[in-house]
Amino acid sequence: MSRPLRADIDLDALRHNYQLACELAPHSRALAVIKADAYGHGAVACAQALADLAPAFAVATIEEALALRAGGISHPIVLLEGVFEAAEYALAAEHDFWCAIHSEWQLAALEQSELAQPLSCWIKFDSGMHRLGFTAEQVLDAKACLEACGKARDLHLMTHFASADSLTPDYFQQQMAAVTALAAQAELPLCLANSPATLAWPETHAAWNRPGIMLYGADPLEGANDASRRLKPVMTLSSAIIAVREIAIGEPVGYSGRFVATRPTRIGVVACGYGDGYDRHAVDGTPVLVDGQETVLAGKVSMDMLTVDITDLPEAGVGSRVVLWGEGLEVNRVAASCDTISYTLLTGLLPRVPRHYHGGVGSAADDKGVAQLASAQPLDTHA
Repeated sequence: MSRPLRADIDLDALRHNYQLACELAPHSRALAVIKADAYGHGAVACAQALADLAPAFAVATIEEALALRAGGISHPIVLLEGVFEAAEYALAAEHDFWCAIHSEWQLAALEQSELAQPLSCWIKFDSGMHRLGFTAEQVLDAKACLEACGKARDLHLMTHFASADSLTPDYFQQQMAAVTALAAQAELPLCLANSPATLAWPETHAAWNRPGIMLYGADPLEGANDASRRLKPVMTLSSAIIAVREIAIGEPVGYSGRFVATRPTRIGVVACGYGDGYDRHAVDGTPVLVDGQETVLAGKVSMDMLTVDITDLPEAGVGSRVVLWGEGLEVNRVAASCDTISYTLLTGLLPRVPRHYHGGVGSAADDKGVAQLASAQPLDTHA
């Protein structure tokens, strides 16, 4: 019998979330952002599941893009950070990757590159994130350079919002004003909206949007709205209770004895730990579902196990199903108890946890409806 920990990936939910992004912005095209192995969900499987819906994908690195090509994905793929060294331009042209241009060195390297064909280039404007991108004046210079050099085609203008998720939108509005002013001068197709802007700010819906975390069912907004409430979780991380301990009043549980019983307590030991990617910083009281009923973490997370309080669940015992996040338990709630965000939980799930894929249509699934991963990630198709 195998260890019960598993991550179930609902490809129908993934498709639903992508279609929601399209519904919210009917006059935009949506890049499906599947960087970081599709936020821990499996990039090739997720790309296959969206292949008949998405006109293009977006990743962070050329290695991620090449993995998609190896998995049979022929769609355009945007390199959101562009190239990291000049030699990557030739590879990008060979595979028809679309490249962000955010730095003077990237611009100079492109001018000097020998390419099989011109590259689609997406000029990045630093509207206030102050991470990557050109000033407004530099954007106009970069546009002129790219138009003159013969190495670029299909120019776009993109930016990234630092606070589109915020309940106080002042800084977002400053950024939006800056990019609106520049767009009038640059006269290029725009790509502005990340997940929170897609969900909450229709004025950002331009030629292209970039839904990312919302595709995987996690709400990126500080305060949920009607649109974000329609998101469906894609990953359900589940395991089972493998042992039960009876603890007397005053007895500690786990490393450092952080949890101390204040009543006669039943402790369920669950096969999941930080060695699987469950956050070690989870506090006592972190929500967990046992047989569909909510209870809490009790004690520090260990490498391969964690412990939950099942005192008030008399029917629970060895073999009881435990949902750590996903179906019935929002990953954001768990993340809040770890003083982090959903992104880190989902992307932090380690390869030792088998992914089981369900749903999808057409090229996204075989006759059993289970997507096949073309990567080294563990895959169990007998789900």
